[in-house]
Parts: sequence; structure tokens; C-alpha cells
Amino acid sequence: MREIIIIVLSAVLVENFVLTKFLGICPFIGVSKKINTALGMGGAVIFVMTFAAAITKIVYDLLLEPRGLDYLSTICFILVIASLVQFVEIVLKKMVPPLYKALGIYLPLITTNCAVLGAALLGIERNYSFGVTVLFGLGAGLGFTLALVLFAGVREKLEDSDIPESLKGFSISLIAAALVSVAFFGFQGLF
Repeated sequence: MREIIIIVLSAVLVENFVLTKFLGICPFIGVSKKINTALGMGGAVIFVMTFAAAITKIVYDLLLEPRGLDYLSTICFILVIASLVQFVEIVLKKMVPPLYKALGIYLPLITTNCAVLGAALLGIERNYSFGVTVLFGLGAGLGFTLALVLFAGVREKLEDSDIPESLKGFSISLIAAALVSVAFFGFQGLF
């Protein structure tokens, strides 16, 4: 049990895909302007990462590895992720149209989000059991959401701040992202 808690907390804090591995930066920068939008995207990513980790583990263990088709894992995993993203897109469009509209192009881009694929591949590479792989995917999704919401809060504060003209916009966002990332590097060696 202790090992599972360490794996999940490690995925959230120590191995945060956005802030320490620099995966999934596109939605991190694009959707982190408002906390509500960041929470919506985070929820979608948590769902996709968790279920992608589960389904890809099953596909790998039952189909790819026994038949010597390991080399097809990336293509198969992307197909699984794309299917999950399509499902999320349909549900959001039907159930929460304002969030669907706010996420815009970044919602379908979850399909090509390297953080989602990275979580699926790392679960396989580290030879985690099915349950631990799912929990690792959940932890990675929670870490992605944590980074997104923290950064959205920072960006909302930056809008009201007195910033030199030369740093306004994207420049100050990158500087703020770097500082948030440095803060997360403080968790290194925690587990």
C-alpha cells in the first residue's frame, strides 16, 4: 500500500509531467488563462490519462506483447487515446457546452498530448501491474491538473499586475511557468 501511495504522489509532485518532464506544454500554456477553464481541461485530462493507462495496459499485455507486436504500441496507444478524447468531446459538447467552447482547439489536442502518451508508455516501461498503472495514470492526470490550475491562478494575478511593457503577454507567462517549474523541482528526492 505504501508503494502505491508513493507512486501516485510521485506522479503528482516529483514526476509532474508538465513541470518536471515538460510534457503537455501546449494545453498548459493555451488553457491556463482562467481557473475554470483549467479545471475543465484538467478533468478531461484526468479522465483520458486514467482510462488510457488502463486500456493501453490491457492492449499491451493481452494483444501486443504475446504476439511480438511491441513495436506497434505507440500507434495502438494513440488510437486508444484518440477514442477516449472523442468520447470526452462528445460528452462535453452535449452536457457542458460553455466548457466545450472555452476549451476550443485544445480539447482535441489531448489526443496528441505527449503527457497522456507518456503516462501510458511509462506504465508499460516500468512494468507496473494493471492496478498500479491505472493509479499512475490517475496521479499523472492529477499532477497535470494541479500544474494547470496553479499556473492559471498565477496568470490571473499577472493580468492585474504592473508588468513592464516589454514583458507583457507570452513573455511573462513563460517566466512565470519557469518559476512554478522551479518550485516543483523542490520535490525531487522526496520519494
